[in-house]
Amino acid sequence: MRKAMCPHRLHLLASAIAVLTFLSTPLSFGEDAILEATRSEFQKIPIWVMGFSPVEQDKKISETMNTQVESVLKEDLQRSQVFSVADLPSTKGEFSQNKCVSLSPTLETQFSKVTVSTWGRLGIGGTSNGVEGLIFDACAFDPGHQDVLTGKRYFSLKTNDALLRLMAHRWADELVYRYTGERGIARTKIAFVGEKENGRELFVMDYDGYDPQQVTADGYLNLMPTWSPDRKFLIYTGYRDRKQQIMRRELATGHEEVLVPPASLNITATFAPDGQSITYAGAQEGNSDIYQLALDSGSAKQLTSHHSADLSPSWSPDGRHVAFTSDRGGRPQIYIMDADGSNVKRLTYDGDYNAAPAWSPKGEWIVYVCRIPGEGFKLCRISPNGEQRSQITKGNSIDDSPSWAPNGRHLVFSSIRGGESQIYIVTSEGAGLEKISSVGAHLSSPSWSPFQP
Repeated sequence: MRKAMCPHRLHLLASAIAVLTFLSTPLSFGEDAILEATRSEFQKIPIWVMGFSPVEQDKKISETMNTQVESVLKEDLQRSQVFSVADLPSTKGEFSQNKCVSLSPTLETQFSKVTVSTWGRLGIGGTSNGVEGLIFDACAFDPGHQDVLTGKRYFSLKTNDALLRLMAHRWADELVYRYTGERGIARTKIAFVGEKENGRELFVMDYDGYDPQQVTADGYLNLMPTWSPDRKFLIYTGYRDRKQQIMRRELATGHEEVLVPPASLNITATFAPDGQSITYAGAQEGNSDIYQLALDSGSAKQLTSHHSADLSPSWSPDGRHVAFTSDRGGRPQIYIMDADGSNVKRLTYDGDYNAAPAWSPKGEWIVYVCRIPGEGFKLCRISPNGEQRSQITKGNSIDDSPSWAPNGRHLVFSSIRGGESQIYIVTSEGAGLEKISSVGAHLSSPSWSPFQP
């Protein structure tokens, strides 16, 4: 893996691209073009990713970069679960100066196979004020909605692989938003734990596994990262002198502070939805309980008090309830309580091991690790009222540490398949299983970031 990242790197990449809109006809996706994005059974939208050509300037970039951005865009759209990328030949789209041009009628046969087509051009060129940089023009054409044609220009002063991919991600997210009214996940990040020499360090990578960057580099055990709602911080458990403490790290500066001082147990910390407090499982001695720490005052409130072990708190998105793991019934099961610790109710009854709950961003599901006879540890989901339950992952593996994508359509988790622990993503219904980690071994505890504010 790579050395510890420059603390400003994540934010520089996010802010390095300027976006300009260019149109040949007004953008006019009507309400009838917005799909019901909460329905998993809706038919995916067929899309033709036609290809990318050079920007008409004196300086050209390599054809490899055009091919790369096309590949990244296809993967983003397919992974979105909104679009189905059509298996059609790469064909160059048309432009008129800085405007998209309606596609030729000779392509009518291909249009009949898809709902929307997208194409673009890429190169090194100058803007109207003479500034030169990387230009990425993208167009979309939807003949089924009054020949809607729209385009975006992305511009960066720098040219590198990460910025090129970020441009493709932005266009993919734009298309997802135009057809669902919801934000796409292509620009989100995933934090995780990786083995580094004798320690465990925190890393952050793109949602598709690209460019893992080391965040901590102290040689200790740093485990269980979780993002703050504003995406500025990670909180995690740090092992120091055989004690556990809850740490907060600011990604932009690398500044760290101890939120919960060392004790025999301080684990599974998570932010409340408003970002004003964290919950965690802590214990000086004996069994753990769930605590809530106010970040402004530093005062801690004990939410559970039981002779059993209470672990892994997870907030409902409305901030009214907390799911957690407890063995108070003899075996680890999922429980739900009110935000103040009252009204505790058991949620799971099937199976002898259910743990590590994670509440979905829209509140309709709680995913957790379940033990299935004959299969071992898998991911399951259950509705908060307990009336619906299903198994998500299957096969010969040990699946752990589920975390939701902010759109509620996908999950990231660690899994031991083939003898080593790696990072995978899957849809909330168990489709599209994909290994996204590419380097290192013993990777664990992934945490999917919120959307960029």
